[in-house]
Amino acid sequence: MEYDTKTPLYKTGDQTSFAYTSAKDRWPVIITQGIDDVHRGIISSDDAETQKQGKQIVEGLAKLKYELQHDRQLTPLEDDGEPDIAGYNKELERLGNPNWFNVPWLYSECYLYRRISTLFKRSSKWTNYDIFARQKISTFKSSRPAVIELAAKYKELVTQIESGKSAQQTAEEKETADKILFMEMCEICLWGNATDLSLLTNLSYEDIQKLQGSEARKASEKNILVNDLEAAYMTLLAAKKAGKSERRVDIVLDNAGFELFVDLILAGYLLSAGLATNVVLHPKNIPWFVSDVIPADFPALLSALADPQAFYTSLSDDEKHAEQSPTPLSSKEADELTFLFQRWSGFHAEGQLTIRPNHFWTEGGSYWRLPGTAPELHNDLKESELVLFKGDLNYRKLTGDAMWDPATPFTTAIGPMGPGSGVRVLALRTCKADVVVGLPKGCDEELRKMEAGGGDSGCRKWAWSGKWAVVEFSDGKA
Repeated sequence: MEYDTKTPLYKTGDQTSFAYTSAKDRWPVIITQGIDDVHRGIISSDDAETQKQGKQIVEGLAKLKYELQHDRQLTPLEDDGEPDIAGYNKELERLGNPNWFNVPWLYSECYLYRRISTLFKRSSKWTNYDIFARQKISTFKSSRPAVIELAAKYKELVTQIESGKSAQQTAEEKETADKILFMEMCEICLWGNATDLSLLTNLSYEDIQKLQGSEARKASEKNILVNDLEAAYMTLLAAKKAGKSERRVDIVLDNAGFELFVDLILAGYLLSAGLATNVVLHPKNIPWFVSDVIPADFPALLSALADPQAFYTSLSDDEKHAEQSPTPLSSKEADELTFLFQRWSGFHAEGQLTIRPNHFWTEGGSYWRLPGTAPELHNDLKESELVLFKGDLNYRKLTGDAMWDPATPFTTAIGPMGPGSGVRVLALRTCKADVVVGLPKGCDEELRKMEAGGGDSGCRKWAWSGKWAVVEFSDGKA
């Protein structure tokens, strides 16, 4: 906590903030969905001990939900053998053992998922169980139209790059085309966050499809309030022109499913286009914020692409009950998805695409602490040409989830991760929480005046919906 910003933090008791809405309305739904998922696991198991431990986990989840809804005190986390427990409990004590609706939003939300994790870590039969896996897979399936569209585009693009067709352009033309492609790929990654499962608790299959696809992306371009993609591209281009043999890009991941798919689209493009020689993916090491990537989500996605016909035509229990009958993929669609599997698994096998989880990403504090409390990780990130931080939670952690004036420069709001940090930061974030920085003066006020923007309510509602985005860069090596 000694490394944190002194700017006041958003708290769950502030009824004008999304923190209050999250704690009051979203979190109980997420816990209930978790209880339902474990019940399914219990029913499907024939092992008595698995069933017994599953029932104990359900009791623990129900207790957590009761304490949250009745504004009880947060209690110290039980030791599950992981090194971050002591830090969580020390911070809880420093906060004065607060109640659920009088605690910094960032800490309490991390605490919520970390406490859920202890219920599983402390069991022998459910240790590695992901209560969100079923939702992740289901949502990726429902993203089928966008997946197919991007797979076709990716194969065409990579084939063109590798066939040398781009060599027919002048150097200036190729550089311009590469910049446009880089920016489009990053924007695909940006809006891929539209499938954040922790927020899409009530959307239908059709609603999810509307959030994806090229037309949706084009319509959303005007909603990127700050766009520093060109500056990020120029850093990668400069490293390439300098002839550096090792040019690494890191992606601190956000959501699994479709968003991980588009992150791999970007990673594959960077490698094929020579804008990076290797890409390092940073997942969480435990199930986190419903849809965040954990290491197991990577092979699960590759497995789906290895046999896409089987993946898209197999039915879940719910689909069978609804008597649904999936449409098979065309042979062209299946070939394009298999092409992705071959490329990405090849990059992984060759060491150009690696996965590197770290306990730091699921600690309860902000990234202001990274240089002071995780120096090895910080030094590792310094080796990268560019570190992409994906999604809303990573943005909240970069900025300390503090009540900054929206016109505060991004480089100021990320504190020790800004100038002089040795890390080039690029945040790709659709706004789904109150904190936002780097906006032109007056922009926040104008957005509040718009329909559902918050008006005079004191709420920054425009920043809750995911309709608006910021892409912000800090050159910590300059």
